[in-house]
Amino acid sequence: MSKNEAQAREELIDLAADFYDQFAGGEIPEMELPTRTKSNIVFDEDSNVWVYGDRTSKRSANSVSGARKLLKAVYTIEFLSDQLEEGRSSTLRELYYLSESWDNEEAQFNSQDESNQLVEDLEIVSGVTREDFHMRPEESGATLMGPLELREQTRRGEREIHCQEDVGEGGYQIPNNPDMIDFLDHDIDFVLAVETGGMRDRLVENGFDEEYNCLVVHLKGQPARATRRITKRLHDELDLPVVVFTDGDPWSYRIYGSVAYGSIKSAHLSEYLATPEADFVGIQPKDIVEYDLPSDPLGDSDINALESELEDPRFQTDYWEEQIELQLDIGKKSEQQALASRGLDFVTDTYLPERLSDMGVL
Repeated sequence: MSKNEAQAREELIDLAADFYDQFAGGEIPEMELPTRTKSNIVFDEDSNVWVYGDRTSKRSANSVSGARKLLKAVYTIEFLSDQLEEGRSSTLRELYYLSESWDNEEAQFNSQDESNQLVEDLEIVSGVTREDFHMRPEESGATLMGPLELREQTRRGEREIHCQEDVGEGGYQIPNNPDMIDFLDHDIDFVLAVETGGMRDRLVENGFDEEYNCLVVHLKGQPARATRRITKRLHDELDLPVVVFTDGDPWSYRIYGSVAYGSIKSAHLSEYLATPEADFVGIQPKDIVEYDLPSDPLGDSDINALESELEDPRFQTDYWEEQIELQLDIGKKSEQQALASRGLDFVTDTYLPERLSDMGVL
């Protein structure tokens, strides 16, 4: 058992022991947590990430509902502790189904949302991430491609991989826990996080990673925690610029926001996952106009989302206010791959080199 695994198990056992001590002391057991509502998520101006505010709530056994939640927590703690001791892992989906085998029906989960939330509660209370509990989401499939050599700890021992020379066209798949990776060597000048698989494939096929010493990270839509974590590590530990390349719509701007500033859902891990220094490369609303890109009209939900972003601290800069106001004015949105209307090589020969030069990345 590694040091991180031993610490995770110790934190879980301490949490269970705290429940026992409350019982033994004649107290009603309870677990205090930050109030997990949108109104208790605040944007920390110092760290530039989303964090929980000061309001808290209690999971207390003074009601039937509260007692059930604590019972489920205790059963889950026992399962996770045994899992760590045995050196095994499981998915969030498996935990939900596994609970059906527990000997107390009251401890069984009614839905996967319930089990997922409990794992997040345990993360918050223990200060240990679910990755160190050996809990995995379903595979995200996000990948890296570029001049990076790394060492990965696997169940079959260590292996060293070069993320261009030792992988196929699909790239290196990011593991569930990127903290098990050691960076050995690299020739990377910058990290380009790309929203869509189609654009990722275009960049790799055109050799953009080789020509510009770029590490291409496929976000695969809204990025998984593992993807955001390795992106942060690449920035913090290798001192690499990170730029995010998405579609030109409000939902894609939020993908950028989750990479740079964290998401509301994982506010308790923002400082572990977010990269506030990440920049946005496009598709910009002004690109839709300048390059006359094929586009679709904004729907009502798009307009509402853009107006909401104007009030979002993550987007309250001169740059974003100008771009969002322009998009509302033209009433259009466009996809990354709309750049192909100018030719398959336009994105790698013209668009990205010009934009990245303007940004001072190239």
